[in-house]
Amino acid sequence: MQEYSSQAAYDRGEAVCVIGAGASGLIAVKNLRENGFEVDCYERDTVLGGLWNPQNQHSPLYPNTHLVTSRSQTEIPDFPMPDDWPDYPSAAQMLEYLTAYAKHFGLSEHIWYGSEISQIDTVEGSRFEVVVKPAAGSAARRLRYGAVIIATGHHWAPNLPAYPGQEDFRGTVLHSSQLKDASRLRGKQVLVVGGGNSGVDIACEAAVNAAGCVHSVRRDTPHLPKYLGGEPTDFALARIGGRPKFLRRFLTDRLLKGPGRLAARMGIEAPGPGSAGEEPVRNGRYLEHVGDGSIRRRGDIARFDGFDVTFADGTEMRPDLVVLATGYAPKITLVKPKLLGVEGDSPYPKLYARMFSPRAETLAVAGLVEPGVGVLPIVHWQTHAIAHWLHVRKGDPERAANFRRQVVAESDQYEVESGGASPRHRLAVDAEEYLASLGRIIDILEQEPAK
Repeated sequence: MQEYSSQAAYDRGEAVCVIGAGASGLIAVKNLRENGFEVDCYERDTVLGGLWNPQNQHSPLYPNTHLVTSRSQTEIPDFPMPDDWPDYPSAAQMLEYLTAYAKHFGLSEHIWYGSEISQIDTVEGSRFEVVVKPAAGSAARRLRYGAVIIATGHHWAPNLPAYPGQEDFRGTVLHSSQLKDASRLRGKQVLVVGGGNSGVDIACEAAVNAAGCVHSVRRDTPHLPKYLGGEPTDFALARIGGRPKFLRRFLTDRLLKGPGRLAARMGIEAPGPGSAGEEPVRNGRYLEHVGDGSIRRRGDIARFDGFDVTFADGTEMRPDLVVLATGYAPKITLVKPKLLGVEGDSPYPKLYARMFSPRAETLAVAGLVEPGVGVLPIVHWQTHAIAHWLHVRKGDPERAANFRRQVVAESDQYEVESGGASPRHRLAVDAEEYLASLGRIIDILEQEPAK
């Protein structure tokens, strides 16, 4: 790729700037190139794969990470995973898969590694000036693009709660993203905080590695095994898709009745996902560890006190290690908050159709959703829609206007009903309805203009 001067902005014309070479960024580059766009993808680290690459210094992988969604529901539609892979691939296999995807579609030649975006500003109406800072210490470059797609994901800025007395705690406190090696758990009394998938997974690792494990959760959530009726759970649930919403809920609740009874036996009183809307935790081992006592459940933390931790129910423990599996905030600081619809103190963007900026027609975000199923198929169709939109807005103003109206009208139709729930729930969408919405958006964009 050509070297650009840092003294003046180099104009890349209608080329698209993609930020991030993780799964979402790779899919965006592929679909943009397939639709005829020149693309420059910038990755701040020196490797591709994003969070799935342990060589990425910012990767949040924790020990023994595996997919919680099955292979058939996670693979990219036009690039299936190998048939002989397990139903729930490991992090290493996911990296192998993304590397093969990049090689198959020739994506690496469009990626600038070790290049961090430090600033994005709107210029000339709908275009952007991007400041790129190379990690090697070279002078920053300024370039202009016809569009920008932010594909950095939302697992980079740890959400760190603060408890009374925590600053004086004598043990070790770390976020789950810092737990790179299960050996840190061995022989220790471990307290895991957080009831999501990562908290449950790490509690299971502590159950077999630590001297003792306590799992602190603020509220109960639905728990699902990874298999139902002899097949991956998400595949079994996906077969219910396509039916009216009330019927889907009825059938889902019936299918999950058994797992719900088991969870209740372990003291987890949570409504099913059909009625509460809270995204279920997927783990086949957790309830067994609770049942055999190797994981002891507690409520929220009330306070830290020297070497000890006191819970809301008044019980205490003396942990050597506290792991905060408390998730991440969707922190996007590259552009002005108003361009993403961010309001007040909330970091959560309000995007049209969960991907388009409400203020800038050529700014989009890929992958900022929690669909309850594999996100890669959704990013595939998101980036198809974005690529088609960038074509249409230039050549067919009337169809572009119709498209924008439909995107605004549909933007709330796939919201998941919530009873309050966790911060991650604010990114949740009903996968069936959201994919249907993406299909309608793409259909409008692909319609031939009226003669």
